[in-house]
Amino acid sequence: MSVSFDLTDKVAVVTGAGKGIGAAVTRELLDAGARVVAGSRRASSDLAGLASDKVLATVDVDLSTAAGPGRLVAAAIERFGGLDVLVNNMGALAGGGPRLGGFLSVSDADWMSSFELNLLSAVRATRVAVPALIERGGGAIVNVGSVNALLPDPGVVDYSATKAALTNLGKSLSAEFASQGIRVNTVSPGPVATPLWTAPGALGEQLATAMGTDMDGAMSAMADGLGGIKLGRFGTAEEIAHLVVFLASPAASWMTGSDVVIDGGLVKTL
Repeated sequence: MSVSFDLTDKVAVVTGAGKGIGAAVTRELLDAGARVVAGSRRASSDLAGLASDKVLATVDVDLSTAAGPGRLVAAAIERFGGLDVLVNNMGALAGGGPRLGGFLSVSDADWMSSFELNLLSAVRATRVAVPALIERGGGAIVNVGSVNALLPDPGVVDYSATKAALTNLGKSLSAEFASQGIRVNTVSPGPVATPLWTAPGALGEQLATAMGTDMDGAMSAMADGLGGIKLGRFGTAEEIAHLVVFLASPAASWMTGSDVVIDGGLVKTL
């Protein structure tokens, strides 16, 4: 029996699509034949020139607001006539840096921002997407979580907690909507070499300053930490995107409620 990753004429929405994993997922979905509505806070050079307006619509939207996710789904229905795939990729560390002061340094505002970015953005996008998916006879939702759901870290305490909640949400949704043909799975990446780490002033540079080393030294120390990434390097956005598109495709037709860890061997527990 042949296995197909073909998503020809399927319509997908990707949140947090402006750069990194979201931009890579958008590219991979287009390569698989999907028509994509890509949402991000501001226009992204990573998406510029990817394809014609016939298969890609970009929407500048603040996905941390209550109305933002609905605008994306509405754009998919208006532009392409429906929705078949939702990728909840939106996520970030509130404030943009590690919690070097530990738990006591994380304010209520930080916690609320983390919940808005990492959990409620997915809740809201899913709430408006599900009726559209049901109307098409079913579809796929893929949530992009994090290994920090399994590896709580005081340096990202609020991020870890909200990503654990996102994984839990995916399990609940998969149980509720399976009978209506909607599959819900989670991808939990380990450290990935995206602008979150590599951009000027981002996590890599901040950790390098805290460690008294350069960015390469900080990234290497991260790869060696927590027992080490056994494959010896950070992942790439494209490697995560391949898995996301697999889960969205007919090739994963008997997968729902799964949390698939992709981390180079970082997590050692069962």
